[in-house]
Amino acid sequence: MGCLVSTPADAGARRRRLKNMGEVAVFFSGLRIPKGVDFSPLLQHGVPKSLVDRLSDLRTRVAVMVAQEAPAAIKPSRKTATRQGAGFPQADILQALEEYLPVLLGLAKDGTEIVHQVEFSWVNQVDDAEETAMANAWYEVLSVLHLMAMLCLLEANRLLLPRPGADRIQPKILEENRRTSIDVFLKAAGYLDFAIQHVLPRLPLQLRGDLPLDLAEVMLRALCQQALGQGVDIQLGMAIDSPKATLAVKRRFACEMVKYWNQALDSVTQIPSTNGWGVKQRLYIRWKYVEAKAAAYYYHGLILNEGSEVKSHGLAVAALQTAEGFLRESKRACEAFNSAPPMSRTPPSLPFMKHLAEKITEDASRALQTAAGLRVLHKCPEKAPPLLPDFVPALTPDEYQLPPPDPAWGEEGEHRRHR
Repeated sequence: MGCLVSTPADAGARRRRLKNMGEVAVFFSGLRIPKGVDFSPLLQHGVPKSLVDRLSDLRTRVAVMVAQEAPAAIKPSRKTATRQGAGFPQADILQALEEYLPVLLGLAKDGTEIVHQVEFSWVNQVDDAEETAMANAWYEVLSVLHLMAMLCLLEANRLLLPRPGADRIQPKILEENRRTSIDVFLKAAGYLDFAIQHVLPRLPLQLRGDLPLDLAEVMLRALCQQALGQGVDIQLGMAIDSPKATLAVKRRFACEMVKYWNQALDSVTQIPSTNGWGVKQRLYIRWKYVEAKAAAYYYHGLILNEGSEVKSHGLAVAALQTAEGFLRESKRACEAFNSAPPMSRTPPSLPFMKHLAEKITEDASRALQTAAGLRVLHKCPEKAPPLLPDFVPALTPDEYQLPPPDPAWGEEGEHRRHR
């Protein structure tokens, strides 16, 4: 069995609490940083020193890179949004993790004693109370996949932050960044979905119960659904900008958002909020859920208002008035998120709500006037009509598969058989 150690952080190394994190387009509660690990017990189990040293070097490299990048994860800057491509710090860290994983997987062989011989330690950069250590290689694999997903969310956040001094070319750059961010969100969802389906089940039930909140199944599911919801958020923003996109297409995107954000909210509300970052994460997901409902009822109302029947106009009024209500609620939810510590701001370039905030009230008023002219106001239902029935959302996580173990582990097996 693996074991768990949870120790208070060194008092001299306690992190100063962040009061203001600036503009945030994609929120998550910090990166998990790998701490020092002693791989020397592997030598007693016949693992060659060269392979032990390689494991140690690869993990140390990752730890140094993550520690350097971590401050930008909790306080994004518009300046960092100017960097793209392979030069992006998170791209370099992802590459380092992809090099580390095959070597690490040699330790994670089911049924072998070396699975439990190394104690892996990690700490969340915003949780200054504890660090978690477990003597199980699959815990390390789970931590690596979680980190890869969070790096993708960090990259998406930077892609969606507006660039300084680029007003003339902003629309073109923003369009390109939005398209790229959808792929990044799907990649993040793929890492998280694989972790839930194929890595968590490999951990003993006792260890699964002792996992830090960042790695709890409900949190992984919430983050996976958040990534998918934000991908559709971008799709809806692009559809709004496209003259070819029909109301039905926009309603479909908005209804998909409702489904994803509702699932994320259901998951995140099962997690006890132990610090301000956990509370802020919940507020963020709730805000995006209410925002999605405002958009869905708005486009539903517009489609109903196109109908020729008197009844459809009454239903349209109810839907648009419901959209107005959710719009007001989303503004309050956004303010609650931004004012929760650490304080944040919503960048002005975020996709669709600026447009909808102007259109929802205007179109609701117009629908009311139409209904009054048709003398059907008294027939308007008190509740909005239901949205689209259950459907399978179009966006799915990218498929991810772990790489095969490094070939050096085959050589290690030969070495052990001839000892």
